[in-house]
Amino acid sequence: MKYTCFILFFFTALLFGQTTIETEFIKKIELKADAFISIDNFGTTYYITNNVFHKKDKDQTTNFSALQLGSLYEAEVFNPLKINLFYKDFNTVIILDNRLAEIFKIDFNQITPYKNVSKISTGYDNMVWIFNQDQQKLELFDYKSKTTRAQTVPVQSAVLDLKSNYNYCWLLTEKFLYVYNYFGSLIKKTENKGFTAMVESNENIILKKDNTLFYLKKNSDTINAIDTGNLLINDFFVTNETLYIYSNESVHQFKLKIN
Repeated sequence: MKYTCFILFFFTALLFGQTTIETEFIKKIELKADAFISIDNFGTTYYITNNVFHKKDKDQTTNFSALQLGSLYEAEVFNPLKINLFYKDFNTVIILDNRLAEIFKIDFNQITPYKNVSKISTGYDNMVWIFNQDQQKLELFDYKSKTTRAQTVPVQSAVLDLKSNYNYCWLLTEKFLYVYNYFGSLIKKTENKGFTAMVESNENIILKKDNTLFYLKKNSDTINAIDTGNLLINDFFVTNETLYIYSNESVHQFKLKIN
């Protein structure tokens, strides 16, 4: 039994870094939400309740809803001037400005050729990254000209998550984590060891496996666990080495102690 445990420990050490990233608890913010999205540098909180998107700052809470489009599948606030709301059941993306006023609607049902979209993420200018479920391809789509500016070769496993910034796009599938540039060229491919979700911060990637978070530093292959104690992780977000975890109707804020 001892020999078996040693083999399992050694194998795990090969898969992930042996150094655990420590955290320093900062504060806890009470929040009742179905999904926590993000907090910006000014303390503005974005979240979803009952398919309504909320933006809450110290002075007021602003809401947006499009109940006619069904369930709000996901929201992204990488650019707070162009917030993306994805209504998967209706194959539609709504783009909001910083006042949560609608500035554009992308109905992929009305676009030729038809695109069955399962994931979306922010692109530069008038672009969004979309995953075309029927073709199993990632596309950089210009929603004003209704043209595809770049696309990848098909992937061979189910897509779990999609994140991007203005330089790269990360696609997490059941088998691999792919990194693409904005020409759709594959930059890096890493085997997925059980991760199911991720966030991006300054090209560093934070991955979730079961109830544990892991840190993949930019230009590194080493994946280190993050010490979050026994906190249940419902949603999480990272910006500027600050980690936010939504758990038990509260947002817990931590400082990541990264060397």
